Amino acid sequence: MSKAHLSPAQLDAFQRELDALRAEVAGDIGQRDAEHIRGVVASARAHAVAGRSLLMFGFDPLSFAAGVLALAKAKILENMEIGHNVLHGQYDWMGDPTLNSQTYEWDIVCASRDWRKTHNVEHHNHTNILGKDDDYGYGLLRMTGEQRWTWRTPLQPLSYLLLALLFQWGVAIQDLKLGRWFKGRMQPGELRQRAAPFLRKARGQLFKDYLLFPLLAFWNWPRVLAGNALANLIRNLWTNAIIFCGHFTLDAQVYSKAEVADESRGAWYLRQIQGSGNLEGGRWLHLLSGHLSHQIEHHLFPDIPAPRYTEMAPRVREICARYGVRYNSAGFWRQYLGVLWRILRHALPLDRRPAGLAPATHAEA
Repeated sequence: MSKAHLSPAQLDAFQRELDALRAEVAGDIGQRDAEHIRGVVASARAHAVAGRSLLMFGFDPLSFAAGVLALAKAKILENMEIGHNVLHGQYDWMGDPTLNSQTYEWDIVCASRDWRKTHNVEHHNHTNILGKDDDYGYGLLRMTGEQRWTWRTPLQPLSYLLLALLFQWGVAIQDLKLGRWFKGRMQPGELRQRAAPFLRKARGQLFKDYLLFPLLAFWNWPRVLAGNALANLIRNLWTNAIIFCGHFTLDAQVYSKAEVADESRGAWYLRQIQGSGNLEGGRWLHLLSGHLSHQIEHHLFPDIPAPRYTEMAPRVREICARYGVRYNSAGFWRQYLGVLWRILRHALPLDRRPAGLAPATHAEA
């Protein structure tokens, strides 16, 4: 499936319909949304207390497994449904300082101020534009034939495995721009300045999970240490899978810089839709993914409270159908296997094409 190309008049009409949908939902935001996010915060805290208690005071394998799963769920809820969405400013309207995008600090090693820059500004504005969206392959992976193949590319299945296992660290160092430093394009002083927030945040997270809580458990410290490590690992693998399904599925399109020159608002909407992919599933998939199971709606309306995406999705899909725009949506395993196939497929030196001549498409993969 290739990209849809709409005329300027169609793009204007497309924009008006999506703007109207956004205005309608934005006008209805209120108590229901506040109750949702406060309920999720309470649930995450309860799971964290339960998980840490089971790890600290339990002694058998069953309580260890239950503690790890409860703590992992708490970390996933905090990272995805709370942290990600709060940092997008979805709940700033509540006036609650604990849910404000400018002050919230989440439970991962990535400093919130760094993430707001790399994700909210750079990724969301330049979604899937080669050479401008650093999230596209994270500087490690070749996900389309339009990216350069090097001698390191065949190793990318291993690179991806390491990235998935250590995903919070990969996200945390993204704003350091280490590639520029390795190429001598960044002075050591600038690197130290960029690294300072990350190092402060990483020290705090390592102290909490791998020193403070194990010490509080006294003789049970190995169990708490291992439980915390496993909970962080589960959170890393899950968040990586969800986020990679957002933009690297078989039908997710890429764009060249030339294609987006003088891009209109309607064309921007079109790129967000064609560069993203949704996951179909039940309520728990949506909640544990931070509603990034509706990646398309999130990229169209990133500051709308995420649970609203579930009710907006059918209407976005209907609008897309009328304009002949593919709405990329499927179950988790179909989308994730497509991601893995693209990683393996583009590890090989095939389909070397200059940027802009042909997009990454289902047929190509």
